[in-house]
Amino acid sequence: MANVLVLKSSINGETSLTNQLINEFLAARQAAGHDDRLIEHDLSAMALPTLDRPLFAALRGAVDPQPAIRKAVALSDQLIAELKASDLLVIGAPMYNLNVPTDLKKWFDLVARARETFRYTESWPQGLVEGVRAVVVSSRGGIHQGETTDAVTPYLRAVLGLMGIQEVEFIYAEGLDNRPHGRDAGIASARAQIARLAVPA
Repeated sequence: MANVLVLKSSINGETSLTNQLINEFLAARQAAGHDDRLIEHDLSAMALPTLDRPLFAALRGAVDPQPAIRKAVALSDQLIAELKASDLLVIGAPMYNLNVPTDLKKWFDLVARARETFRYTESWPQGLVEGVRAVVVSSRGGIHQGETTDAVTPYLRAVLGLMGIQEVEFIYAEGLDNRPHGRDAGIASARAQIARLAVPA
């Protein structure tokens, strides 16, 4: 049995194509014989705190009497525990203005935490999250993969790698707003990628 942590970050809820493709990927894994134990978060519905100066200091060990800050640190602890307990991290990262959704960035601001998910060394940070691989589903209106306009892919590879997650696969649904057939082609391509990744258990 695999522990699968699913992060949906679209502002469009279940009408989101990214979220629908995540559901198809999970269903394909189940059909392939995987017995997954899921923890799923709709990040856009969680009202995650924004990283500011007091929260940044508290996440680095400072004691803050404010209840909101203490609550945010406790949430960070919970999210980190979920991440470390997972075998597979599935991230929905639709492209908004060339980058990841705000709520996904907020999640990373809470879990990419010194001495918890990475530590500093004399040369380079060392990730502390072990045994976790990631699959990212990213829908885009245009075609950006491999171009300088794609800030989603390098950011996610970098921040996941910082924490020690080096095995990262991407499922792209691109050109969805291209006419007349871009959406159909983009979805078909994404489904082919899902079939490739949802290998038998």
